[in-house]
Amino acid sequence: MPSVHVLIGPRPRGKLCRYDRPVSSPAETPRRTRMSRDARREQVLEIAQELFATQGYHHVSMDDIADQALVSKPVLYRHFPSKLDLYLAVVDRGGEALVSAVSMALEPVSGGAVEPGDGKAVVHALVRAYFGYVESAGQSASLLFESDVTRDDDVRARVESASAETARHISEVLEHYTGLPHEHNELVATALVGMAQIAASARHRGDGPYATMPVDEAAELVARVAWGGIKGLVRTEAPASND
Repeated sequence: MPSVHVLIGPRPRGKLCRYDRPVSSPAETPRRTRMSRDARREQVLEIAQELFATQGYHHVSMDDIADQALVSKPVLYRHFPSKLDLYLAVVDRGGEALVSAVSMALEPVSGGAVEPGDGKAVVHALVRAYFGYVESAGQSASLLFESDVTRDDDVRARVESASAETARHISEVLEHYTGLPHEHNELVATALVGMAQIAASARHRGDGPYATMPVDEAAELVARVAWGGIKGLVRTEAPASND
């Protein structure tokens, strides 16, 4: 009877048995977390804001946003019927954040008794609010200040509305401190908004040597320049009471 030889020990190098073949497994896909409708909408807005800010409106598709948000396109379109609708929602979100920041900054000097020296505080509060908003929003601030879709009437109106609302708020506060007519205060407020917006955006983009200037120092410098032009318009005495 022929003998049977059993090989004990390691197999020769390069030899694989059929049990050594790797077992294939289906590709793992990120697990989608169930969210409320509002939470999902907020998540989509966050992702869309980042993509629009970094890549531009025309280089981002709804497919890109759906992939990043881990949602299907039907779900995405239930929240936002079109890419333009989504972009407008992102712009509105940024505008609300800006108006809120300015309102909070002006709150200490927008009510109560009017003091002659408070005009300077108004100007400084506004400038600090704009620098703070840009610092917090980062590149996303460009969607509000430097949108690449402003040829569209709806987008242009939304982009301009935040600055206009901010200017109106500042104008109402300035009326307590200046003896100017309403329309003059509106124009002064618009000029203030433009100065603060351009300076804050330029510093954040790194357009010049001032890009490395600390944000508080930059805001203080711009506020001093703005106040230098406005202080001549401010009353030296508080307005007489109507009581």
